[in-house]
Amino acid sequence: MAKNLRAKIPASDTLIIHDRNAEATTNFLQHAGGESKGIEVAGSPRVVAEKSEVIITTLPEPSHVKNVFHNILNPHLPPLDSSSNASERLFIDCSTIDPTSSREVANAVHATAQGRFVDAPMSGGVVGARAATLMFMLGASSRSGGLVKRVTPILELMGTKVLHLGEQGTGLSGKLANNYLLAVSNIATAEAMNLGLRLGLDPHTLGELINGSSGRCWSSEVNNPVPGISPGAPAEKDYEGGFGVELMRKDLRLAMEEAKRVGAKVDMGEKAGGVYAEVETAEKGKDFSIVYRWLGGR
Repeated sequence: MAKNLRAKIPASDTLIIHDRNAEATTNFLQHAGGESKGIEVAGSPRVVAEKSEVIITTLPEPSHVKNVFHNILNPHLPPLDSSSNASERLFIDCSTIDPTSSREVANAVHATAQGRFVDAPMSGGVVGARAATLMFMLGASSRSGGLVKRVTPILELMGTKVLHLGEQGTGLSGKLANNYLLAVSNIATAEAMNLGLRLGLDPHTLGELINGSSGRCWSSEVNNPVPGISPGAPAEKDYEGGFGVELMRKDLRLAMEEAKRVGAKVDMGEKAGGVYAEVETAEKGKDFSIVYRWLGGR
């Protein structure tokens, strides 16, 4: 995502990055080549915010988001540079957390008048992030004149579609519903592929069948868990470099918590949660499609 931002923003702009893992920023600079002149590594999220008009955050858990924004907002951020064209800072949080936590952070930003905050979780995985084909689910007040119009072109630098779902927090509601379905369909795809192969079917033929029939889904077509079916999928690289099984388990947990809060029945999620708990213990750090190997897939 950062690579696509640097490639598409004006050459005169500076991309300021921070990651608590210093190796990540070092590798990013090394691979940026000639574009590294327009990249600055900051020592903390606070420094990123001090120097930036637009701040994009992507973090694993609700507690991480709250802690980062506490450090960003305290003490009060200095005014934007006089040369800035923006009247206020824009905070875009692409993390997948619960809507309640997101609204708490948004309230902290807005109550202290330090900028505007929107939630914009994304779908498309590592493949989509690299190819700038992500879809963003935007939760932003439509009453704040021009906010959606300001956010959308920024997100389009990293994706192909921005869907405004409603007020702040609704982007996350949509993301959790989507990832609930993804969590379940991933397991179902792995089980179906394992069943077909054990019945003697050729994996490529079975993949072609499913992806041309009513069983087709993102997990079968783009992120098929069987090596050799989906070019570029984590299954091609020993399930490395994808969406970690622990992150999928976290997203499912958040979706289940929201379901309980609103009284929605989610029977499949109970079973799926148990599967991901066992898979995380056995294969932590691997892409969540490794459920297939955990099932005994060949």
